[in-house]
Amino acid sequence: MSRYFDEAAPKAILRDYPIGETFSSGIAQASRDEICALQERRFLALMGRAWGNPFYRRRWQAAGMEAGDIRHLDDLPKVPSFSKFDLMESVEAYPPFGDFIGPGGWTGGERVIMHTTSGTTGAPQPIFYGPRDREIQNALLARAYLLQGMRPDDVVHSVYGFGMVNGGHYIRETILHYTDALLLPAGTGLETRSEQQVELMRRFGATVIVGFADYILKLAEVARAAGLEPGRDVKIRMISGHLGEDGGAAISAAWGGAETYDWYGVGDTGIIAAEGPDRSGLYIWEDAHLLEILDPDTGAPLADGERGNICDTVLFKDSVYPVIRFDTKDVSTVLPGQGGLGFGLRRLAGFQGRSDNMVKLRGINVYPTGVAVILREMPELGGEYICRVDKLEGRDVMTVVCETEDANAGLHDRVVALLRQRLGVGVEVELTGPGGTAEASQLNQRQKPIRLLDQRK
Repeated sequence: MSRYFDEAAPKAILRDYPIGETFSSGIAQASRDEICALQERRFLALMGRAWGNPFYRRRWQAAGMEAGDIRHLDDLPKVPSFSKFDLMESVEAYPPFGDFIGPGGWTGGERVIMHTTSGTTGAPQPIFYGPRDREIQNALLARAYLLQGMRPDDVVHSVYGFGMVNGGHYIRETILHYTDALLLPAGTGLETRSEQQVELMRRFGATVIVGFADYILKLAEVARAAGLEPGRDVKIRMISGHLGEDGGAAISAAWGGAETYDWYGVGDTGIIAAEGPDRSGLYIWEDAHLLEILDPDTGAPLADGERGNICDTVLFKDSVYPVIRFDTKDVSTVLPGQGGLGFGLRRLAGFQGRSDNMVKLRGINVYPTGVAVILREMPELGGEYICRVDKLEGRDVMTVVCETEDANAGLHDRVVALLRQRLGVGVEVELTGPGGTAEASQLNQRQKPIRLLDQRK
Protein backbone atom coordinates (compact mmCIF):
# COMPACT_ATOMS: atom_id res chain seq x y z
CA MET A 1 0.00 0.00 0.00
CA SER A 2 1.27 3.48 -0.86
CA ARG A 3 2.40 5.52 2.13
CA TYR A 4 1.45 8.79 0.40
CA PHE A 5 -1.45 9.81 2.66
CA ASP A 6 0.32 8.57 5.80
CA GLU A 7 3.18 10.95 4.99
CA ALA A 8 0.83 13.74 3.92
CA ALA A 9 -1.30 13.66 7.10
CA PRO A 10 -4.30 15.60 5.71
CA LYS A 11 -5.92 16.25 9.13
CA ALA A 12 -2.76 17.97 10.36
CA ILE A 13 -2.62 19.96 7.12
CA LEU A 14 -6.12 21.35 7.62
CA ARG A 15 -5.24 22.24 11.19
CA ASP A 16 -2.10 24.14 10.19
CA TYR A 17 -3.36 25.53 6.84
CA PRO A 18 -7.14 25.88 7.33
CA ILE A 19 -9.70 26.28 4.56
CA GLY A 20 -13.33 27.43 4.41
CA GLU A 21 -14.84 29.11 7.45
CA THR A 22 -11.93 27.98 9.64
CA PHE A 23 -9.63 30.07 7.43
CA SER A 24 -11.92 33.12 7.25
CA SER A 25 -12.39 33.25 11.03
CA GLY A 26 -8.79 32.24 11.84
CA ILE A 27 -5.55 33.23 10.15
CA ALA A 28 -7.38 35.70 7.89
CA GLN A 29 -8.32 37.72 10.98
CA ALA A 30 -4.83 37.65 12.52
CA SER A 31 -2.94 40.89 13.13
CA ARG A 32 0.18 41.80 11.18
CA ASP A 33 2.30 40.99 14.26
CA GLU A 34 0.71 37.55 14.57
CA ILE A 35 1.16 36.82 10.87
CA CYS A 36 4.81 37.92 10.88
CA ALA A 37 5.54 35.85 14.02
CA LEU A 38 4.09 32.74 12.36
CA GLN A 39 6.05 33.42 9.17
CA GLU A 40 9.29 33.86 11.11
CA ARG A 41 8.88 30.55 12.96
CA ARG A 42 8.22 28.66 9.75
CA PHE A 43 10.92 30.50 7.81
CA LEU A 44 13.70 29.81 10.33
CA ALA A 45 12.73 26.12 10.52
CA LEU A 46 12.78 26.00 6.71
CA MET A 47 16.25 27.58 6.55
CA GLY A 48 17.61 25.05 9.00
CA ARG A 49 16.46 22.15 6.84
CA ALA A 50 17.45 23.77 3.56
CA TRP A 51 21.13 23.81 4.50
CA GLY A 52 21.02 20.06 3.90
CA ASN A 53 19.96 20.59 0.30
CA PRO A 54 22.93 20.47 -2.15
CA PHE A 55 21.55 23.20 -4.44
CA TYR A 56 21.13 25.74 -1.66
CA ARG A 57 24.29 24.78 0.21
CA ARG A 58 26.33 25.22 -2.98
CA ARG A 59 24.79 28.59 -3.83
CA TRP A 60 24.75 30.00 -0.31
CA GLN A 61 28.35 29.04 0.43
CA ALA A 62 29.42 30.63 -2.86
CA ALA A 63 27.73 33.84 -1.67
CA GLY A 64 29.66 33.74 1.62
CA MET A 65 26.74 32.59 3.79
CA GLU A 66 27.11 30.23 6.70
CA ALA A 67 24.51 28.27 8.65
CA GLY A 68 23.19 30.50 11.41
CA ASP A 69 23.63 33.76 9.49
CA ILE A 70 19.88 34.10 9.04
CA ARG A 71 18.31 34.69 12.46
CA HIS A 72 15.27 36.85 11.79
CA LEU A 73 12.66 37.42 9.13
CA ASP A 74 14.34 40.74 8.39
CA ASP A 75 17.38 38.77 7.19
CA LEU A 76 15.43 37.34 4.23
CA PRO A 77 16.96 39.74 1.63
CA LYS A 78 20.44 38.46 2.58
CA VAL A 79 19.56 35.08 1.05
CA PRO A 80 20.43 34.98 -2.69
CA SER A 81 17.38 34.68 -4.92
CA PHE A 82 17.26 32.18 -7.79
CA SER A 83 15.18 31.64 -10.91
CA LYS A 84 14.23 28.96 -13.39
CA PHE A 85 17.55 29.67 -15.16
CA ASP A 86 19.45 28.45 -12.07
CA LEU A 87 17.28 25.33 -11.82
CA MET A 88 17.83 24.45 -15.47
CA GLU A 89 21.56 25.08 -15.05
CA SER A 90 21.45 22.61 -12.15
CA VAL A 91 19.69 20.03 -14.34
CA GLU A 92 22.39 20.42 -16.98
CA ALA A 93 25.22 20.10 -14.45
CA TYR A 94 23.62 17.26 -12.47
CA PRO A 95 21.45 15.34 -14.97
CA PRO A 96 18.75 14.29 -15.22
CA PHE A 97 17.03 15.89 -12.20
CA GLY A 98 19.47 18.51 -10.89
CA ASP A 99 20.81 18.81 -7.35
CA PHE A 100 17.82 20.74 -5.94
CA ILE A 101 15.69 17.72 -4.99
CA GLY A 102 17.16 16.79 -1.64
CA PRO A 103 20.35 15.52 -0.01
CA GLY A 104 22.41 13.70 -2.62
CA GLY A 105 19.62 13.83 -5.19
CA TRP A 106 16.69 11.47 -5.44
CA THR A 107 17.63 7.79 -5.32
CA GLY A 108 14.18 6.28 -5.04
CA GLY A 109 14.20 6.03 -1.25
CA GLU A 110 11.76 8.89 -0.75
CA ARG A 111 8.13 9.25 -1.82
CA VAL A 112 8.39 11.79 -4.63
CA ILE A 113 5.85 13.28 -7.05
CA MET A 114 7.26 14.69 -10.30
CA HIS A 115 5.78 17.02 -12.88
CA THR A 116 7.24 19.62 -15.24
CA THR A 117 6.51 23.17 -16.27
CA SER A 118 4.74 23.80 -19.56
CA GLY A 119 7.88 25.08 -21.28
CA THR A 120 6.22 28.37 -22.30
CA THR A 121 9.49 30.28 -21.76
CA GLY A 122 11.98 27.50 -22.56
CA ALA A 123 12.64 23.80 -22.01
CA PRO A 124 10.28 22.17 -19.49
CA GLN A 125 11.70 22.23 -15.98
CA PRO A 126 11.28 19.23 -13.66
CA ILE A 127 9.32 19.97 -10.49
CA PHE A 128 9.26 17.75 -7.42
CA TYR A 129 6.95 17.46 -4.43
CA GLY A 130 6.80 15.43 -1.27
CA PRO A 131 3.39 14.10 -0.11
CA ARG A 132 2.95 16.71 2.62
CA ASP A 133 3.82 19.78 0.57
CA ARG A 134 1.82 18.46 -2.37
CA GLU A 135 -1.30 18.15 -0.23
CA ILE A 136 -0.74 21.53 1.44
CA GLN A 137 -0.72 23.25 -1.95
CA ASN A 138 -3.88 21.31 -2.86
CA ALA A 139 -5.59 22.51 0.33
CA LEU A 140 -4.50 26.10 -0.30
CA LEU A 141 -6.10 26.05 -3.75
CA ALA A 142 -9.28 24.66 -2.22
CA ARG A 143 -9.10 27.60 0.22
CA ALA A 144 -9.32 29.91 -2.80
CA TYR A 145 -12.16 28.04 -4.49
CA LEU A 146 -14.23 27.99 -1.29
CA LEU A 147 -13.59 31.68 -0.58
CA GLN A 148 -14.72 32.47 -4.12
CA GLY A 149 -17.95 30.55 -3.65
CA MET A 150 -17.50 27.01 -4.98
CA ARG A 151 -20.31 24.83 -3.63
CA PRO A 152 -20.78 21.08 -3.03
CA ASP A 153 -23.42 20.94 -5.79
CA ASP A 154 -21.17 22.56 -8.42
CA VAL A 155 -20.11 20.75 -11.59
CA VAL A 156 -16.60 22.05 -12.32
CA HIS A 157 -15.27 21.98 -15.88
CA SER A 158 -11.45 22.14 -15.85
CA VAL A 159 -9.43 23.09 -18.93
CA TYR A 160 -6.03 22.69 -17.28
CA GLY A 161 -3.75 20.35 -19.22
CA PHE A 162 -2.59 16.92 -18.16
CA GLY A 163 0.47 15.01 -19.37
CA MET A 164 3.71 15.96 -17.62
CA VAL A 165 2.55 19.46 -16.70
CA ASN A 166 1.33 20.02 -13.17
CA GLY A 167 -1.87 21.95 -13.90
CA GLY A 168 -4.60 19.40 -14.57
CA HIS A 169 -3.35 17.02 -11.88
CA TYR A 170 -3.19 19.84 -9.33
CA ILE A 171 -6.78 20.91 -9.92
CA ARG A 172 -8.05 17.31 -9.93
CA GLU A 173 -6.39 16.53 -6.60
CA THR A 174 -7.65 19.77 -5.05
CA ILE A 175 -11.29 19.27 -5.97
CA LEU A 176 -11.26 15.53 -5.21
CA HIS A 177 -9.48 15.80 -1.83
CA TYR A 178 -10.78 19.09 -0.40
CA THR A 179 -14.20 19.92 -1.93
CA ASP A 180 -17.40 17.99 -2.60
CA ALA A 181 -17.88 19.41 -6.12
CA LEU A 182 -18.04 17.15 -9.20
CA LEU A 183 -15.11 17.57 -11.60
CA LEU A 184 -15.15 17.32 -15.40
CA PRO A 185 -11.38 17.02 -16.15
CA ALA A 186 -11.54 17.96 -19.84
CA GLY A 187 -7.99 19.32 -20.20
CA THR A 188 -6.86 21.34 -23.19
CA GLY A 189 -8.32 21.34 -26.69
CA LEU A 190 -5.67 18.79 -27.66
CA GLU A 191 -6.95 16.36 -25.03
CA THR A 192 -10.68 16.97 -25.51
CA ARG A 193 -11.81 18.79 -28.66
CA SER A 194 -13.28 22.23 -27.97
CA GLU A 195 -16.60 21.31 -29.60
CA GLN A 196 -16.81 18.21 -27.43
CA GLN A 197 -15.98 20.24 -24.31
CA VAL A 198 -18.89 22.58 -24.95
CA GLU A 199 -21.26 19.65 -25.42
CA LEU A 200 -19.99 17.99 -22.22
CA MET A 201 -20.62 21.19 -20.28
CA ARG A 202 -24.14 21.42 -21.65
CA ARG A 203 -24.93 17.74 -21.16
CA PHE A 204 -23.61 17.42 -17.61
CA GLY A 205 -24.76 20.83 -16.40
CA ALA A 206 -21.41 22.51 -15.73
CA THR A 207 -21.73 25.50 -13.39
CA VAL A 208 -18.06 26.46 -12.92
CA ILE A 209 -15.10 26.70 -15.30
CA VAL A 210 -11.50 26.73 -14.07
CA GLY A 211 -8.48 27.42 -16.27
CA PHE A 212 -6.60 30.05 -18.26
CA ALA A 213 -8.46 33.03 -19.71
CA ASP A 214 -7.51 32.60 -23.36
CA TYR A 215 -8.97 29.12 -23.76
CA ILE A 216 -12.05 29.88 -21.66
CA LEU A 217 -12.80 32.76 -24.05
CA LYS A 218 -12.31 30.44 -27.00
CA LEU A 219 -14.83 27.97 -25.58
CA ALA A 220 -17.46 30.72 -25.47
CA GLU A 221 -16.87 31.34 -29.19
CA VAL A 222 -17.11 27.61 -29.91
CA ALA A 223 -20.38 27.41 -27.97
CA ARG A 224 -21.93 30.21 -30.02
CA ALA A 225 -20.72 28.63 -33.25
CA ALA A 226 -22.57 25.48 -32.18
CA GLY A 227 -25.77 27.46 -31.62
CA LEU A 228 -25.48 27.51 -27.82
CA GLU A 229 -25.72 30.73 -25.84
CA PRO A 230 -23.28 30.85 -22.87
CA GLY A 231 -25.16 31.63 -19.68
CA ARG A 232 -28.47 30.34 -21.07
CA ASP A 233 -27.78 26.98 -22.73
CA VAL A 234 -24.57 26.41 -20.74
CA LYS A 235 -25.36 27.85 -17.32
CA ILE A 236 -21.91 28.81 -16.03
CA ARG A 237 -22.22 30.91 -12.87
CA MET A 238 -18.55 31.12 -11.79
CA ILE A 239 -15.15 31.16 -13.47
CA SER A 240 -11.91 30.89 -11.48
CA GLY A 241 -8.49 31.00 -13.08
CA HIS A 242 -5.89 33.35 -14.47
CA LEU A 243 -7.75 36.31 -15.85
CA GLY A 244 -5.19 38.78 -17.15
CA GLU A 245 -5.12 42.54 -16.80
CA ASP A 246 -8.79 43.25 -17.53
CA GLY A 247 -9.81 41.52 -14.30
CA GLY A 248 -12.05 39.02 -16.06
CA ALA A 249 -14.47 41.51 -17.65
CA ALA A 250 -14.16 39.96 -21.12
CA ILE A 251 -14.65 36.42 -19.82
CA SER A 252 -17.67 37.42 -17.75
CA ALA A 253 -19.29 39.07 -20.77
CA ALA A 254 -18.49 36.08 -23.00
CA TRP A 255 -20.13 33.68 -20.51
CA GLY A 256 -23.35 35.57 -19.89
CA GLY A 257 -22.26 37.55 -16.84
CA ALA A 258 -20.63 34.74 -14.86
CA GLU A 259 -18.77 35.78 -11.69
CA THR A 260 -15.01 35.72 -12.35
CA TYR A 261 -12.18 35.28 -9.85
CA ASP A 262 -8.44 35.50 -10.30
CA TRP A 263 -5.67 33.60 -8.55
CA TYR A 264 -1.88 33.43 -8.91
CA GLY A 265 0.76 30.76 -8.48
CA VAL A 266 3.39 28.82 -10.42
CA GLY A 267 4.27 25.15 -10.61
CA ASP A 268 7.15 25.41 -8.15
CA THR A 269 5.10 27.16 -5.46
CA GLY A 270 1.48 26.16 -5.87
CA ILE A 271 -1.11 28.87 -5.31
CA ILE A 272 0.26 32.03 -3.68
CA ALA A 273 -2.68 34.45 -3.72
CA ALA A 274 -6.36 34.53 -4.68
CA GLU A 275 -9.13 37.03 -5.24
CA GLY A 276 -12.07 37.07 -2.87
CA PRO A 277 -15.68 38.20 -3.29
CA ASP A 278 -14.71 41.81 -2.50
CA ARG A 279 -12.72 42.04 -5.79
CA SER A 280 -10.03 44.20 -4.15
CA GLY A 281 -6.91 42.33 -5.20
CA LEU A 282 -5.57 38.84 -4.54
CA TYR A 283 -5.12 37.92 -0.87
CA ILE A 284 -1.68 36.43 -0.27
CA TRP A 285 -1.71 33.17 1.70
CA GLU A 286 0.87 34.58 4.12
CA ASP A 287 0.74 31.62 6.48
CA ALA A 288 2.24 29.60 3.63
CA HIS A 289 4.29 32.12 1.62
CA LEU A 290 6.76 34.97 2.07
CA LEU A 291 6.18 37.18 -0.95
CA GLU A 292 8.52 39.96 -2.06
CA ILE A 293 8.55 42.26 -5.08
CA LEU A 294 12.06 42.66 -6.53
CA ASP A 295 13.56 45.22 -8.88
CA PRO A 296 14.01 43.28 -12.16
CA ASP A 297 17.41 44.88 -12.78
CA THR A 298 19.02 44.96 -9.32
CA GLY A 299 17.14 42.25 -7.44
CA ALA A 300 16.55 44.65 -4.53
CA PRO A 301 13.24 44.41 -2.66
CA LEU A 302 10.69 47.08 -3.57
CA ALA A 303 8.12 48.80 -1.39
CA ASP A 304 4.39 48.06 -1.56
CA GLY A 305 2.86 49.82 -4.53
CA GLU A 306 5.93 49.41 -6.76
CA ARG A 307 5.89 47.05 -9.75
CA GLY A 308 8.54 44.36 -10.06
CA ASN A 309 9.25 40.62 -10.07
CA ILE A 310 7.30 38.32 -7.76
CA CYS A 311 9.79 36.50 -5.51
CA ASP A 312 8.39 33.76 -3.29
CA THR A 313 9.54 31.64 -0.38
CA VAL A 314 7.30 28.62 0.25
CA LEU A 315 7.14 28.13 4.00
CA PHE A 316 5.81 24.56 3.89
CA LYS A 317 8.17 22.98 1.31
CA ASP A 318 10.91 21.58 3.52
CA SER A 319 11.47 18.05 2.22
CA VAL A 320 12.19 17.07 -1.38
CA TYR A 321 12.55 20.48 -3.00
CA PRO A 322 12.55 23.63 -0.85
CA VAL A 323 11.68 26.93 -2.56
CA ILE A 324 13.48 29.87 -0.94
CA ARG A 325 13.47 33.26 -2.68
CA PHE A 326 12.35 31.99 -6.08
CA ASP A 327 12.26 34.88 -8.58
CA THR A 328 9.37 33.88 -10.80
CA LYS A 329 10.07 36.70 -13.33
CA ASP A 330 6.31 37.34 -13.24
CA VAL A 331 5.59 41.03 -12.74
CA SER A 332 3.09 42.40 -10.22
CA THR A 333 2.52 44.88 -7.38
CA VAL A 334 1.67 44.46 -3.71
CA LEU A 335 -1.32 46.70 -3.05
CA PRO A 336 -1.08 49.08 -0.09
CA GLY A 337 -3.75 49.14 2.59
CA GLN A 338 -6.43 46.61 3.53
CA GLY A 339 -8.89 44.81 1.28
CA GLY A 340 -12.67 44.87 1.45
CA LEU A 341 -12.96 41.67 3.53
CA GLY A 342 -11.01 43.17 6.42
CA PHE A 343 -8.40 40.38 6.37
CA GLY A 344 -4.98 41.09 7.83
CA LEU A 345 -3.35 39.50 4.77
CA ARG A 346 -1.53 41.63 2.20
CA ARG A 347 -2.86 41.71 -1.35
CA LEU A 348 -1.33 41.23 -4.79
CA ALA A 349 -2.48 43.08 -7.92
CA GLY A 350 -2.33 39.89 -9.99
CA PHE A 351 -0.26 38.94 -13.02
CA GLN A 352 0.99 42.00 -14.94
CA GLY A 353 3.46 40.46 -17.40
CA ARG A 354 6.86 38.77 -17.39
CA SER A 355 10.14 40.64 -17.06
CA ASP A 356 11.95 37.95 -19.10
CA ASN A 357 9.29 38.20 -21.80
CA MET A 358 9.38 41.98 -21.98
CA VAL A 359 10.33 43.84 -25.14
CA LYS A 360 12.00 47.25 -24.89
CA LEU A 361 11.02 49.39 -27.87
CA ARG A 362 12.74 52.76 -28.08
CA GLY A 363 13.01 52.97 -24.30
CA ILE A 364 9.44 51.76 -23.57
CA ASN A 365 8.79 48.44 -21.81
CA VAL A 366 6.13 46.40 -23.64
CA TYR A 367 4.68 43.19 -22.17
CA PRO A 368 3.20 40.97 -24.92
CA THR A 369 0.73 39.36 -22.50
CA GLY A 370 -0.67 42.81 -21.73
CA VAL A 371 -1.64 43.40 -25.36
CA ALA A 372 -4.72 41.18 -24.92
CA VAL A 373 -6.69 43.63 -22.82
CA ILE A 374 -6.05 46.41 -25.37
CA LEU A 375 -7.19 44.38 -28.35
CA ARG A 376 -10.40 43.39 -26.57
CA GLU A 377 -11.48 47.04 -26.73
CA MET A 378 -12.14 46.53 -30.44
CA PRO A 379 -15.14 44.23 -31.06
CA GLU A 380 -14.06 43.70 -34.69
CA LEU A 381 -11.06 41.70 -33.45
CA GLY A 382 -11.42 38.10 -32.40
CA GLY A 383 -9.17 38.55 -29.36
CA GLU A 384 -6.51 36.09 -30.51
CA TYR A 385 -3.07 37.47 -31.37
CA ILE A 386 0.67 36.92 -31.26
CA CYS A 387 3.54 39.40 -31.06
CA ARG A 388 6.55 38.94 -33.33
CA VAL A 389 9.81 40.80 -32.70
CA ASP A 390 12.45 41.26 -35.40
CA LYS A 391 15.59 43.34 -35.74
CA LEU A 392 15.34 45.55 -38.83
CA GLU A 393 18.11 47.94 -39.82
CA GLY A 394 19.62 47.75 -36.35
CA ARG A 395 16.47 48.43 -34.33
CA ASP A 396 13.88 46.19 -32.67
CA VAL A 397 10.46 46.13 -34.32
CA MET A 398 7.39 44.42 -32.87
CA THR A 399 4.49 43.28 -35.06
CA VAL A 400 1.14 42.41 -33.47
CA VAL A 401 -0.69 39.82 -35.56
CA CYS A 402 -4.44 40.01 -34.79
CA GLU A 403 -7.32 37.77 -35.84
CA THR A 404 -10.45 39.30 -37.37
CA GLU A 405 -13.26 38.31 -39.72
CA ASP A 406 -13.18 41.73 -41.43
CA ALA A 407 -9.63 42.70 -42.38
CA ASN A 408 -9.57 46.11 -44.03
CA ALA A 409 -7.32 49.16 -44.18
CA GLY A 410 -9.52 51.20 -41.88
CA LEU A 411 -9.47 48.58 -39.12
CA HIS A 412 -5.72 48.17 -39.53
CA ASP A 413 -5.11 51.86 -39.03
CA ARG A 414 -7.38 52.02 -35.97
CA VAL A 415 -5.56 49.09 -34.35
CA VAL A 416 -2.20 50.77 -35.02
CA ALA A 417 -3.46 54.01 -33.43
CA LEU A 418 -4.96 52.24 -30.40
CA LEU A 419 -1.79 50.27 -29.67
CA ARG A 420 0.39 53.37 -30.06
CA GLN A 421 -1.82 55.28 -27.63
CA ARG A 422 -2.01 52.54 -25.00
CA LEU A 423 1.55 51.19 -25.24
CA GLY A 424 3.22 54.56 -25.64
CA VAL A 425 5.23 53.41 -28.65
CA GLY A 426 4.45 52.49 -32.25
CA VAL A 427 4.19 48.86 -33.36
CA GLU A 428 3.41 47.19 -36.67
CA VAL A 429 0.06 45.43 -37.14
CA GLU A 430 -0.95 42.50 -39.34
CA LEU A 431 -4.55 41.32 -39.65
CA THR A 432 -5.30 37.67 -40.26
CA GLY A 433 -8.44 35.56 -40.42
CA PRO A 434 -9.97 33.51 -37.58
CA GLY A 435 -7.52 30.82 -36.45
CA GLY A 436 -4.63 32.53 -38.25
CA THR A 437 -2.48 32.74 -35.11
CA ALA A 438 -3.41 29.37 -33.59
CA GLU A 439 -0.47 27.43 -35.01
CA ALA A 440 2.07 29.94 -33.71
CA SER A 441 0.39 30.53 -30.33
CA GLN A 442 -0.46 26.82 -29.89
CA LEU A 443 -3.74 27.90 -28.29
CA ASN A 444 -5.34 24.47 -28.70
CA GLN A 445 -2.35 22.51 -27.41
CA ARG A 446 -1.11 24.50 -24.41
CA GLN A 447 -2.53 25.69 -21.09
CA LYS A 448 -0.89 29.08 -21.68
CA PRO A 449 -0.61 30.09 -25.33
CA ILE A 450 2.60 31.60 -26.66
CA ARG A 451 2.27 35.36 -27.08
CA LEU A 452 5.82 36.31 -28.16
CA LEU A 453 7.89 35.04 -31.06
CA ASP A 454 11.35 36.56 -30.66
CA GLN A 455 13.03 36.29 -34.06
CA ARG A 456 16.03 38.45 -33.15
CA LYS A 457 18.07 35.49 -31.92
